[in-house]
Amino acid sequence: MTDTGWTAERMPDMTEKTVVVTGANSGLGYEVTRALARKGAIVVMACRRTNHAKTVKGRILTEIPDATLDVRELDLADPDSIRSFADDFEAEYDDLHVLCNNAGVMAIPRRETEDGYEMQFGVNHLGHFALTGLLFDRLLETRGETRVVTQSSGVHERGDINFEDLHGEQEYDKWDAYGQSKLANVLFAYELDRRLDEASIDGVLSLACHPGYASTNLQRRGPEQEGSRLRLWMMRLVNAVFAQSAERGALPMLYAATDEDVMGGEYVGPGGLMNMRGLPEIQPSSDRSYDEQMADRLWKISSDLTGVTYDFAQAKTADDD
Repeated sequence: MTDTGWTAERMPDMTEKTVVVTGANSGLGYEVTRALARKGAIVVMACRRTNHAKTVKGRILTEIPDATLDVRELDLADPDSIRSFADDFEAEYDDLHVLCNNAGVMAIPRRETEDGYEMQFGVNHLGHFALTGLLFDRLLETRGETRVVTQSSGVHERGDINFEDLHGEQEYDKWDAYGQSKLANVLFAYELDRRLDEASIDGVLSLACHPGYASTNLQRRGPEQEGSRLRLWMMRLVNAVFAQSAERGALPMLYAATDEDVMGGEYVGPGGLMNMRGLPEIQPSSDRSYDEQMADRLWKISSDLTGVTYDFAQAKTADDD
């Protein structure tokens, strides 16, 4: 495959389109927000650290004075925060054109979410599973095509879903946990697309993407939480030598969120060296990510753990009406 030659300048006009970006205050989320705002989108910046997000909003407004940005609190490790965000969003916004499930944590020491789930699986997958489900009606009700774009990682290729120890209570390896969460992201994106298709709902697309190796704050959080100055120094060195910019790393998500030629169930990533850098293209994901039995089992467990269900039958009935 070769890359598409696609850059943010080729994004369509997004005026009056409402987009939710999780983790919009730094790294890839910041660059996605900035690019969408430049194209006229109404961007809801869903962030855990709202004070920092407001500072970032001011920075974007200095560059793009007519940007429409709305900072709202969202902690994906807290189910009450997720429900509160969804309720408040639906109370204020009639439309949701694109949901960018972007936020995440990477290779951190074992911690737990508010409901006692392993943090990486809880934030990266379960939090976004719940958020998407709670905003599902709004996606369906919005006129025209809407999209859910879920950020994964090339590390998903080493991932497996350990259904017997999902939360690393018996044995925990930070990279195995990260790989599991990122595989879960792709399985979720594909399973959502399949269920939409089975319900004959063609107005909502679900895609997955990955940024390649992009230099963001994500890489430093693990070493910082471990208190490892050596690992932090090594991570900064590797980023400086090998990583592409966060602005370039945001392109796959932007492409998946806006390009007219993409289809549901696709996986977008950089088309350059080892898929770590370059412009976005449609790519295959790991063999395991296409395991429909694994995806179905993960979906059911995720619904049980979060208490969030997707009513595809009711959605189809509403669509027919």
